[in-house]
Order: sequence, then structure tokens, then C-alpha cells
Amino acid sequence: SVMDLTRLAVDAGQLINRAVQYTGESLGQADKTELDPGLEGLLAQADATKTWTDSIISQTEVLLQPSLGARLEDRLYEHLEWSAPPRPRAHELLGDQMTQTGLEIGSNTPYGTALIRCGEAQKQLGEAERKFAESTNIHFLTPLKSFTEGEYRAIQNERKMLVNKRLDLDVAKTRLRKAHEADREARVSCSYSARCRLTCRSVRVFSIISQKSQDGLSKESATHMYVKTKTLDRVRVPTFL
Repeated sequence: SVMDLTRLAVDAGQLINRAVQYTGESLGQADKTELDPGLEGLLAQADATKTWTDSIISQTEVLLQPSLGARLEDRLYEHLEWSAPPRPRAHELLGDQMTQTGLEIGSNTPYGTALIRCGEAQKQLGEAERKFAESTNIHFLTPLKSFTEGEYRAIQNERKMLVNKRLDLDVAKTRLRKAHEADREARVSCSYSARCRLTCRSVRVFSIISQKSQDGLSKESATHMYVKTKTLDRVRVPTFL
């Protein structure tokens, strides 16, 4: 519709003005309104917190799951919002292998009995490791990811809006300054033109008076007429001159 096209044209013009202003600031050819130093410090602190939090999350995930392939698989399931299939831990696999071997050798033999007992211990270690990973995900990684994926994104959105408003303000300031400069130049040009017209008229009046003087008018009367005419011309000069 017409309204949509008009809105699109306005948005495009606004984006172009912001791009021109940002480019001018980058090249040092345009003035930039600086943000409050306290706000700048808070934004820098938020960026640093995001960087270090990402590092902590990454290293914790490596600790909980050393296998890169398994971590990538878990992230894929998380991105697709699917439930990841249960994956046995290394201790659990070792415990199952020991238990089966002990039963195969014989639980009545010393070696078989030792394998069965060690296998049960390994299974318990694997179960404890699983609970530790689940607890770490819930009580440690989830709050950290809540900051990086939620709060920090909100900060970034607010920062983007603030930068856009700041660019719009600087664009308006630039336009206002240019308008004042153009008005000042117009006033100077008008003043120069008025003075030129006044000078030309004075010359013409003086020529007429000189002619009258030659025709018999006294020199004092001619001079008095010239001064009076020039005074009247000065009165007509605009006040801003």
C-alpha cells in the first residue's frame, strides 16, 4: 500500500542518514555526541563479563564432556529443542565390561570376584558423574547461559537503540548548524548588496547635485542636500546591517 511504501522510504532515508553520519564520525569529518562516561563504563563491563562468561561455559562443558563430537551432538539437539538420547558415561561402560568379564570368568574365583566388585564401583562412579553433570547444568551453566543469551542480548538491543538515537541527534545537529551557516551567509550577502545599492545611489545623488551646482545652485546648498539625502538613505538600511 501507499502507507507501507511511504514508511519504507522514510526508514531507508533514516538508515542512509545514519550511515553518512557514522562514516563522517569514523573519518573525523563529523561531530559526535559522547555518551555519559558512567554508561560507557557499564557497557564495557558488560562486554568483559560476556567474554569471560563464555570462556567459563566452554571450559565447563569440556570438563563435563571431554568428547568434542559428543558436545557438538548435544548442542545440535539443544538447538533443535530435542531431547538428547541418554549417553553412558565412560565409568559406566568400564563397570559393565568388568562385571561381564567377572561373571564370565566365574564369581567363585578371586579374579572374577575382584572384577565384579571393581565393576560395581565403576558403575557407582559413573552414576555419581552423571548426577554431577546434571546438577552442574541446572545450577551453574543455566544461570550463566541466562545472562549470555538473555540479559546480554537485551543490553545489546538497548545499546543499538541508544546508538541509533544518538546518530539521529547528531544528524539533526548537523542540519541545524548548516542551516545557521546558510542563514549567516545570506545575511552577509544581503548586507553587502544593500551597501552596494546605497553607495550607487549616493554616487547618483552626488552627480545630480554637482549638475545642479553647475546650473547655479550654491555649493553650500548642494552639500547640504547631499548630506540630507545620504542620511535618509542610512535610515532606510535594514537594522541587521
